[in-house]
Amino acid sequence: MTRPRLPILRAAARLAALAVATVGVLLTVATPANAAVPAGRYVALGDSYTAGPLIPTQVDLNCLRSNRNYPSLVTASAGSSSFADVSCSGATTDDILYGGSGQLGIAVPPQLNAVTSNTALVTVQIGGNDIGFSGIISDCAEASLSSPLGSPCKNRYTAGGTDQLQARVAAAAPKVTAVLRAVRQAAPSARVVVLGYPAILPDTGYGCWPVVPIAYQDVPYLRGIAKSLNAMLASAATANGATYADVYTPSIGRDACKGSGTRWVEGLVPQNSAAPFHPNARGEQGMASALLAMLNS
Repeated sequence: MTRPRLPILRAAARLAALAVATVGVLLTVATPANAAVPAGRYVALGDSYTAGPLIPTQVDLNCLRSNRNYPSLVTASAGSSSFADVSCSGATTDDILYGGSGQLGIAVPPQLNAVTSNTALVTVQIGGNDIGFSGIISDCAEASLSSPLGSPCKNRYTAGGTDQLQARVAAAAPKVTAVLRAVRQAAPSARVVVLGYPAILPDTGYGCWPVVPIAYQDVPYLRGIAKSLNAMLASAATANGATYADVYTPSIGRDACKGSGTRWVEGLVPQNSAAPFHPNARGEQGMASALLAMLNS
């Protein structure tokens, strides 16, 4: 999900010389039921978890964006009068506000530019790259090779008595707030929804090393970081007049340790068309359903 670009593919390459499948059997994705989504313009902002890298069909190679990601599924169900999906793999909060470059090094304008005064709905899924998602995954996976039953990743990130990852989550909070305030200023009447992140690791227990190469004792630690990130996003949403959509809870039992026909998120070697440690088509469908259920509640 950070500069330097190509983080999604490079993180996996550090662990094994695997080729990420760009073709395969596309999961059948049912269209979510119609919901009370605002009928006007819908703008989707976010990172790779929104964009859907390597899920067919890729419609923007610079941002690795799929036309079967959750914003596309939601807009197809809701019948929005207009739709702009400007999510981009590798995006941070700065990319939303100021722009940056995509996976091919091509400049990407600020995602915020797509939010206009007549926008009715804005979804935001951001923060993972601000805390260094790809680096955390690759560092912890590498560390697991030397101590699969231990907690080498936790030991690294908490050395000296400070939890570096919890500090990163705290540091990302004002950045997410800045994004939400900018969205509100650009579209004062829009409904703004912040999505959390789904579960990569099981919600209980010690994972499934080596299938997902995270050391047993590191699994509870990283699970806690993921929940802290989602809690921060929920708090930022509430504090800034937005709504939080929980996609973690419906993803429990559908993590990367589950079978290829169940999981929402792929592991190091994807068995469904998706990037490593990212949602597959089923995961994008699941997030779309969770978002539509929330909007209809």
